[in-house]
Amino acid sequence: MGEATESSVKRENQDAKDEDTVKYYTREEVQNHNMSNDTWLIIHDKVYDITRFMEEHPGGEEVLLEQAGADATESFEDVGHSTDAREMLQQYYIGELHMDDRNKVSKKEVYITTSKDSRSWSSWLIPGLAAVLVGFMYRYYMLEHRSS
Repeated sequence: MGEATESSVKRENQDAKDEDTVKYYTREEVQNHNMSNDTWLIIHDKVYDITRFMEEHPGGEEVLLEQAGADATESFEDVGHSTDAREMLQQYYIGELHMDDRNKVSKKEVYITTSKDSRSWSSWLIPGLAAVLVGFMYRYYMLEHRSS
């Protein structure tokens, strides 16, 4: 039991040490690295120096250059990268985006119609007109078949 406790303490100390050694970059610093011979990206608030990877990228160098020095999270996720690609990205990790520069994720507002709004004329007018139209079409159809 003593060994397990000792190893968990060592692991916790290593984790704390790793957090202390994380390098933080501002968005401005990352923006300065936007050329093919010096390319940094931000993906999920982590900063990556992908300069060495530019020529190897399956989608071509151009796609990476479009995002160079900027937050490429949305583009990275839209493409649907594989687990292997996500693991490969870790070797280019150089730090984190500074807390002051991280985007504040705002929740999308959802508007729900209240009962007062649902009593308005537009909530019954369109279904009413559709019902009348279907009724006329049915009557016309039935009269056509009776007369023939």
